[in-house]
Amino acid sequence: MSTVIEQTVEARLVAAAPRMPSIPATLHYDRCDPFAVRMTFPAPATLEGVEVCWTFSRELLSAGIEEPQGHGDVRVRPYGYDRTVMEFHAPEGTAVVHVRTGELRRFLKAADELVPAGLEHLQLDLDHGLAELMRDAC
Repeated sequence: MSTVIEQTVEARLVAAAPRMPSIPATLHYDRCDPFAVRMTFPAPATLEGVEVCWTFSRELLSAGIEEPQGHGDVRVRPYGYDRTVMEFHAPEGTAVVHVRTGELRRFLKAADELVPAGLEHLQLDLDHGLAELMRDAC
């Protein structure tokens, strides 16, 4: 069984221009980091011209498609019947994208099949992690 899920989604950049361009973004979930989701935007879609990856909690994404969530760098909220708004705040500015809610639900369902929500802690080897921290402390 695979330990990683990747799904490409179509994100529509909200900009000052009347037409919102589509951006292919990739959602990534790894059983080895069970609480996190990564969303990667390709280099041509960024101001710096380099690939940008945001990491945020799976719980934020799951709750954000139902009602507004987040107070930090990543914020998620429903928008209309079939869209979810994702805001990414950085010192350089804020990117706001719309993603089809159905695509996000499909991704979250696959992640839930890999690691059921609420059981993420069972994927962590806390003893090994603590041993690594203590090794460096001596």
